Amino acid sequence: MFGEKENTEEKIMNATFDILQREGLAKTTTKKIAAEAGVNEVTIFRKFENKKNLINATKEFYLKKFTDKLEGNFDYIEDETIEEYLNKTFYGMLEFEEEDAKIIRVALGEVRENPENKLLISQIVEPVFKKLEGFFELQIEKGEIREINPKAISLVCYSILFQSIMIYQIHHDNPDFKPEFTGEDILDIIYNGIK
Repeated sequence: MFGEKENTEEKIMNATFDILQREGLAKTTTKKIAAEAGVNEVTIFRKFENKKNLINATKEFYLKKFTDKLEGNFDYIEDETIEEYLNKTFYGMLEFEEEDAKIIRVALGEVRENPENKLLISQIVEPVFKKLEGFFELQIEKGEIREINPKAISLVCYSILFQSIMIYQIHHDNPDFKPEFTGEDILDIIYNGIK
């Protein structure tokens, strides 16, 4: 995947990302990055010129990896039922690894540290919303669901799926949080409401 030259850049970006997600942007320094990557600080400046370029390159690298995986999880085919689609996306998200959750932490940290800059989190969320919205528009056209705002149902489903996965990640060792039971219950509420 990476040649000899890119290998050093990848090590630097991996170290940058680890420090970003642990300590946040304000505490991420090129000195810490160099130490964690096992390179000289001068190498960082030679490869990326400055900290801002390095941070941006790192975010873009990890964002691309994560959004490709996330978008693929929300792909759909025309004859897929709502149940099949939401089951697939819910259980697909359960298979995401700890590494995948780190980009979410960095994106949320970016919003906390600089509320005017919501770019990273919106780059994660918007493609998924578009896929969900397209799926629900198709379901409305096919008469599978009533005429509702596809943006609203996309937001509801994404929020429920995303928050459920985050809670599961936190409590995955707890025997009360078995994904097969929790997932079925959550999806049942989406399909049938609470009344």
